[in-house]
Amino acid sequence: MTKNKKQPLFLLTNDDGYLSPGLTALAKELDQLGRVYVVAPDRERSSISLALTLRRPLRAEKISRNVYAVDGTPADCVYIALRHILPGKPDLLISGMNLGGNLGCQDVSYSGTVAAALQGTFMGIPSIAVSLIGRNGRNGHHYDFEAAASLVKALIEVLLKKKLPPKTFLNINIPPFPVKGLKITRLGEKRYSPELIKKKDPRGKTYFWIGVGQPRAVGPKNSDVQVVDRGWVSVTPLQIDRTANSVFNSGLLSSLKNCLKKSR
Repeated sequence: MTKNKKQPLFLLTNDDGYLSPGLTALAKELDQLGRVYVVAPDRERSSISLALTLRRPLRAEKISRNVYAVDGTPADCVYIALRHILPGKPDLLISGMNLGGNLGCQDVSYSGTVAAALQGTFMGIPSIAVSLIGRNGRNGHHYDFEAAASLVKALIEVLLKKKLPPKTFLNINIPPFPVKGLKITRLGEKRYSPELIKKKDPRGKTYFWIGVGQPRAVGPKNSDVQVVDRGWVSVTPLQIDRTANSVFNSGLLSSLKNCLKKSR
């Protein structure tokens, strides 16, 4: 398609690395809508959340036209992209497509994919995080990247017309195809009981290896973990304000406030 200055500008990043097939499928699909810049980690950085690299220099290597690999975290990538690489403010930041779901309160707290969208939101950029659940097969998981990228493109076309409210972003999870449709969801929980392996290295020093375990999905019928399990695309609106408003005026917090008055 013919490129012009009026076309939307997209920033793509992830936590699986710039070579991830989920990211490249999205980049190819979104190239039909506008200008696409990929600024992503140079390797997998899963479960690194919102970490920033503060104690060593960072490098952004230009791989090809509008594609950059950063030797840092997803949040690092967002910072570098917005401050030094992109030609202007992007119309939308898309983090993903992650290989595997990011569902429930625990996943969104650990996820580098979700964290990149959060970082974009902190910096005033409309942002979404996208994750794709693979279908189990004999040779591991099978991901339908083309179908998922086409689905995300349709959602983005809507988001370009109807802007996200400030300080909010979307966490999108796509089940294996064919999908039944789309539902707006709340966060559920994936309760992990990870295996912790303790061993000794060849020098006799103790080390630990944290496994994933088998998480248990918990939540109401309209939660992301339950909706995706039933074959629906889940779209969960998230916000940067983590204040627990339900307990803001509770007796417990009032007691904490009053305890200092008594000690004076």
